[in-house]
Amino acid sequence: MMGEIKQADKLDASVTVPGSKSYTQRALVIASLAGGKSFIRNALLSEDTNYLIDALRSLGAGILTSKDDIIITGVDGRTENQGQTIYLGNNGTALRFLTTLVSLGSGCVTLDGSARLRERPLKPLLEALEGLGVVSRCSGDYGYPPVVVQGGGLGGGSVIFTDSESSQYISSILISAPYAKNDIEIELRGTTVSMPYIDMTIDTMRHFGVEVEKEGSDKLRVASGQRYTGGKYLVEGDVSSASYFFVAAALTGETVKVVNINPETRQGDIAFLRIIESLGCRVSSGENCVEVTGTGLRKGDYEIDMSDMPDMVPSLAILAAFRNGLTVIKNVSHLRLKESNRLEALVNELNRIGVEARESADGIIIRGGSPRGAEIETYNDHRIAMSFAVAGLLVPGIRIRDKQCVEKSFPTFWDEFGKLHL
Repeated sequence: MMGEIKQADKLDASVTVPGSKSYTQRALVIASLAGGKSFIRNALLSEDTNYLIDALRSLGAGILTSKDDIIITGVDGRTENQGQTIYLGNNGTALRFLTTLVSLGSGCVTLDGSARLRERPLKPLLEALEGLGVVSRCSGDYGYPPVVVQGGGLGGGSVIFTDSESSQYISSILISAPYAKNDIEIELRGTTVSMPYIDMTIDTMRHFGVEVEKEGSDKLRVASGQRYTGGKYLVEGDVSSASYFFVAAALTGETVKVVNINPETRQGDIAFLRIIESLGCRVSSGENCVEVTGTGLRKGDYEIDMSDMPDMVPSLAILAAFRNGLTVIKNVSHLRLKESNRLEALVNELNRIGVEARESADGIIIRGGSPRGAEIETYNDHRIAMSFAVAGLLVPGIRIRDKQCVEKSFPTFWDEFGKLHL
């Protein structure tokens, strides 16, 4: 399915974003591990989270959904491993989280997914789990799905991650660590990308009754014997999903109010608001909302480190495409391992609309210009589709291929996007 984006003459809109995908997936896994029942409100029900829900059901969790509410009866720390193969689509978060979780059962489980998921790396996590007593093997190339994990329990001990390309490896071990036979200590050396996501994991674990001890900024310890307890959990709105509407306001010089956003969130993507403020936007916040007004983008050359908010890179790239000056986006080489090779995809599509862009070793360099209309290839990547849709608010002739790929994280995107057209 392909659709042409209609230009917006004037914006003064209020839009609503769904629950955070990151928090929803953490809450789903932790509540499924917990003892008793949990009630999760404002959850994101999308392609990714539905794959995860099906997987957790197959591992023994009782899960009922109604609109954006979920009731979960947990397995109390022991998954039902029956030799099943679990298909996860292109859900990399679920792949990493479940790789550790299924070690808590007694039998084997095979984790697999789409062709793209089979290209997403697992090696650092598998090596760390081997050090904790977990046996696994890969059906194809080592370090990539399909991966067969042998249950039998998580032994405990110390692991080291050096220059980790994914915070999900660390979160995966943290989430299952309370059920290990001994304490688990994780040491982080060098650079770890997306650190705020680890804080989100710790925050969710704490909500369900498990504490993570921190020693400085590079050591994490989970004491064995702790247990998650079911309870109520409210999922915050998704800041990643909100970013497209922030950029819409910035580019059009109009005002957009985004509802269901906690301005004090732990989501690292909230720092994107500081970037657009520095580039000339006015930002204000209220209870559960953020309002952005475009006041003209500043000219000049900017270098921006996006290592803590890589999902914001497509949004920033569209902003850079219209801004007079050079934008250097750095420390996001791991975007080559996302739903698509996101750096390559962004460069290809920016060039397609007439914007000078090229990859660097760790990011993208964009020289703003005068974008033109074109048919946008999405690479089955939700963030490519949504970010380039925003460009279509200003440029006639932007057509998005495979519009349905937004189902991965934001099923109501096109409905909310339509509210920008007054």
